[in-house]
Amino acid sequence: MIVAVDDVEAIRRGVLAALPGNLGALIPPGHVTGASDTVKEELERFLSLLAEYPNRAGKGLRGQLLLLSARAHGVRGHGKDDDAGAQAARVLAEALELFQNWVLVHDDIEDDSDERRGQPALHRQTGMPVALNVGDAMHVAMWQHLMSLPAGRYDRAGALSEFGRMIVHTAAGQHLDLAWVAQRRFDVTEDDYLAMVSLKTAYYTVVSPLRLGAYAAGAEPSELLERAGLDLGVAFQIRDDVLNLSVGAEVGKEFAGDLYEGKRTLVLAHLLATAPQAVRQRVVALLDRPRRAKQPEEMDEVLRMMVEHGSLEYAQGVAEERLRRGLDVLERALAPLPDQAAAARILALVSELAARPY
Repeated sequence: MIVAVDDVEAIRRGVLAALPGNLGALIPPGHVTGASDTVKEELERFLSLLAEYPNRAGKGLRGQLLLLSARAHGVRGHGKDDDAGAQAARVLAEALELFQNWVLVHDDIEDDSDERRGQPALHRQTGMPVALNVGDAMHVAMWQHLMSLPAGRYDRAGALSEFGRMIVHTAAGQHLDLAWVAQRRFDVTEDDYLAMVSLKTAYYTVVSPLRLGAYAAGAEPSELLERAGLDLGVAFQIRDDVLNLSVGAEVGKEFAGDLYEGKRTLVLAHLLATAPQAVRQRVVALLDRPRRAKQPEEMDEVLRMMVEHGSLEYAQGVAEERLRRGLDVLERALAPLPDQAAAARILALVSELAARPY
């Protein structure tokens, strides 16, 4: 995969710089004057927890897509001392990565996850109330960073509107994901799943990064970007689900975490739609319990049934078809843009979104 490593590291540094780095930046000094060392030490711990997830190296896919889209649409430079569009693209990319990090803190709490990026989830380290508060503070830091968007000849209003739209779509998809588990629903169809991940994953992973890059360049995003991004984002999420059940820790995933969390995935929807009644009843009986009541050998049994009935293979096939369709539309969207070198890098970056993991 073509990865702009310099961009990934620059975005990570920008995310960390957008977080309060010392007590003076967090709280006016007068508020802690006379406070005990215990108070100051705990606030220092709070600052370190804000940087916990950003310091766990990720791929920076979303920020990269945004910067590359901005360049493809005509933005020059890397957002240091260049034009306002380049600076805006950098701020938007950093805010987007901040968004992902605070959402992951909340997502891990909501799913009762054990791991994130190969390490214990934050709420496993600190307890749920502290982790939730850290996520809230990161959320505020995201909006504060967006407020630093420069004035200039680009579509600032369009970018901010798109950012808000992205968050609402993601929250709506997350609601479906959580509600189906809370309501113990096992009648979630393939179409239901695709609607959920289109909202939860596709907008903040592909659609909005591509559109935000256009706004940073002062361009009106082509409607083809949304069409392509929906297919590509769905492909990304399906592949992520398959990875969770196939290679797990080898790619920094919590192996079979989706089974312990009771996630309604395309893999599960296919199994329940195609397997004999006895198998369906057994699967539901094993999955319809709290995470802590599930045993590894039971989840292994569910996984074996998914493999035996071709559900992993089916889901991977859907991901690959969505990828092909999305790439075709994305190529048409990028063809007229002024920077074709950046456009080629976008296509190279997304071409492996649904790569077969086994």
